[in-house]
Amino acid sequence: MDINGLFEEVYPPLFRYCNRLTGDPDAAEDLAQEAFVRLLDRGPRGPARGLRVWIFRVATNLVRDSARQSSTRRRILAGSPPPDPVAGPETDMERVETIREVRAALEQISPRDREVLLLRQEGFSYKEIAQVVKVSPTSVGTVLARALKRFAAVYTKENEANGTSD
Repeated sequence: MDINGLFEEVYPPLFRYCNRLTGDPDAAEDLAQEAFVRLLDRGPRGPARGLRVWIFRVATNLVRDSARQSSTRRRILAGSPPPDPVAGPETDMERVETIREVRAALEQISPRDREVLLLRQEGFSYKEIAQVVKVSPTSVGTVLARALKRFAAVYTKENEANGTSD
């Protein structure tokens, strides 16, 4: 097994996934690295695709554990990222506000809904999503559709309450 190749392929989407779940790039980096450490401790065996699923499952569990231990999770998710230096001030403000609204809506849906939406956003197949969140592969489509519906309802409700109409 080429662990360096696996790392180069899997680390960027793993980091993005952890970052989206936590809202904290530093914590996401730590969690992604810890998942790889656990892979190395276990000894990477099997096909790269299977290891990719395994490491995302480990990272998901690490994020859950971290959330249980940290009382600052809500504060972190409510924070906004620094503005993009390439865009203009208006674009920066809109982007920061949209990110804040999406994170707020994600925080209000169930952890499983949040996880399946973020895994799908990272390009995981239904089968891989099923393995990570431990559901039947045939039910992933329904789980995703319901999660998206709940997210959209919360997001729309938040925007209506805040007087925005994105």
